[in-house]
Amino acid sequence: MPSSPEFVPSPTLPNAMLAKGQRDPGSGRGDSRSKRNDAKSERPEGSQEPGNNPGGGDGKGPNGRPMPPTGPGRWFFVLTMVAIAVLAVMFISNGTAGQRITLSQFRELYESGQIKEDSVVIRAEAVTATKVVGVDGQGGTVMIGLNAASRLPVSEEVARITNGRFTSMGDSVWMPVLLTFGPFLLVVGLIWYFISRGIRNAGAGGGMLGNFGKSKHRQLTKEMTGVTFKDVAGIDEAKDECTEIIEFLRNPKKFARLGGRIPRGVLLVGEPGCGKTLLAKAIAGEADVPFFSISGSDFVEMFVGVGASRVRDLFKSAKESAPCIIFLDEIDAVGRRRGGGFSSGGHDEREQTLNAILVEMDGFATGDGVIVVAATNREDVLDPALIRPGRFDRRVYVPLPDIKGRLEILKVHSKKVKLGPDIDLERIAKGTPMFSGADLAAIINEAAISATLHNKEFVEQEDMEEARDKVKFGRAKKSRVREKEENMLVAYHEAGHAVLQALLKDSDPLHKVTIIPRGDAGGATFSLPEKDRMGYSIKWLKATMKMACGGRIAEQRAMGDASSGAVSDIAQVTKIARAMILEWGMSDRLGFVRYEGRDTREFFMADKDYSEDTARLIDDEVRRIVDEAYQDAERMLGDNWDKVVAVADALLKYETLTAEEVHALMRGEKLVKASVISDLLAAERRRAAAPTVAPKSEPDLPPGAMPSPA
Repeated sequence: MPSSPEFVPSPTLPNAMLAKGQRDPGSGRGDSRSKRNDAKSERPEGSQEPGNNPGGGDGKGPNGRPMPPTGPGRWFFVLTMVAIAVLAVMFISNGTAGQRITLSQFRELYESGQIKEDSVVIRAEAVTATKVVGVDGQGGTVMIGLNAASRLPVSEEVARITNGRFTSMGDSVWMPVLLTFGPFLLVVGLIWYFISRGIRNAGAGGGMLGNFGKSKHRQLTKEMTGVTFKDVAGIDEAKDECTEIIEFLRNPKKFARLGGRIPRGVLLVGEPGCGKTLLAKAIAGEADVPFFSISGSDFVEMFVGVGASRVRDLFKSAKESAPCIIFLDEIDAVGRRRGGGFSSGGHDEREQTLNAILVEMDGFATGDGVIVVAATNREDVLDPALIRPGRFDRRVYVPLPDIKGRLEILKVHSKKVKLGPDIDLERIAKGTPMFSGADLAAIINEAAISATLHNKEFVEQEDMEEARDKVKFGRAKKSRVREKEENMLVAYHEAGHAVLQALLKDSDPLHKVTIIPRGDAGGATFSLPEKDRMGYSIKWLKATMKMACGGRIAEQRAMGDASSGAVSDIAQVTKIARAMILEWGMSDRLGFVRYEGRDTREFFMADKDYSEDTARLIDDEVRRIVDEAYQDAERMLGDNWDKVVAVADALLKYETLTAEEVHALMRGEKLVKASVISDLLAAERRRAAAPTVAPKSEPDLPPGAMPSPA
């Protein structure tokens, strides 16, 4: 039963996000693509551009469609098809043509005149004959199967029956050989054909196995993305840096006038959902140059050497289209630090791919006019050689949006949504601290879906509030039925959280409390921070820990027992206490020292740079801080237990309480509103017990008169 939003131990700077909206209708396609006339004039006469050769190894014509094989490959293809057809006919006709009969049946048919004369043929494997079409219209071929033992006696008997009127056909020398070795030779020929074709394609960068070594990038234009910088909200600094990249490509001579050079790489770093990929789409939408997009995972295949081959093919295509932009999404898939983690000493495909990227970005054959834009949310695991100046000259941080950025993002995403007059986007922006741009977009979308399901004409404020809680904590499970004792336990648990949050001045203000299950939680207490935090004070941390301890204390005092519902509260308190000791130096006994090691997710053993005595002291300090918070919370709840009981009883009756209603209950006031169960059932009983009014009888009408429409 988590009582508050998940705590993030390390401070995060306020941030912003990109939002996707309408395209700029006035943005037209420019004409700043580089000319290739000089390159064409340098080619010898009769040569053609790469990829436009109709008979080249790529197997595609000028329009990009596959072309049939030409030259020796065409004749080999035709001969292969003929051989397959011949073998199929041979297998179909071998020993299966005609109706199988016995020798006695053949005698009866021949003597009764049902066998055509001169149609009997004796072969090595069978005796065949043609039947006369009878009255029933049935004819066809009959046959007697032969083998090495029955061939001679059956042939002599057939000769006697037909009085020598038969045809004898000798054994074929090539047929058994062809039937035996034909399929094997056909398979070998097909394998040789595909291998030889792969070797021919290797010269064009295709690799030994055809197109495995070809890059899987997509070339985008501004018309394909539909996103511009006008659709990017909340991150003005990151947008300005990317705008400079576009200016570099549009007017490189302006920056070269004083001896500067265009940056070779830009690394977009930020939390998931902050809009790194959307910012790259905006760059593609603003730039009038080719934009090559590929994911880091697209470089790695099951074959060794494919990743490096794809890197070379990608940069080769980019250099031919310079000036251009290459976007590498999730570059940490191939750019992780070399030598980290477990290695068996064998060939590492990922490291070879990274080496190829390093050489292409800043090697002897570096191409001017190619800017690499990469995105990652794990900058800490990237190889130092990859993120040094000269490869990625700029590092653009895309942080979580602050309150101003969240408001701008909500405005951008709500352009296509019909909003009601009571919508307050600023209130939603204040109540969504630490939300990413993707979370805010999901809130708008979920609110629109909820309003549609309830057949509303527009989105109301309650839809936005419910969508925010749904995105953060999950869908409310209003249909779940709990036992009375369990319901009471949850009510006292959440009442303990709510009362402490209302009493503690240094904690975030209370927003609402509910015992309706949501997600994997049995209930929740929501806070509404008044401002974004760039750091965490000791007073706020201790107040948050006390509030988290209130749930277990209240349920233990009310029910005389403890449950596992406080598992998330215990984890939150422990996480805060350890961060205060190991990272933020908030212990008088341990002093102004950081004991937290470096990121150990790349290693199998934890990184610990302190002794066993210090580790024991750290454990003692963590226990002391947690015990102090628990004791203070227990004392505060004991002094205000009547308020806890009042809030718990109201939760059992109404299920959800706002902050104003909780404060009213703590002041001793009574709530006047319809409950969820009892008051609604009572109203239903009153309606059922109310006397029914008899319908008025129609007055006597004169003949021919019509009754009133009313």
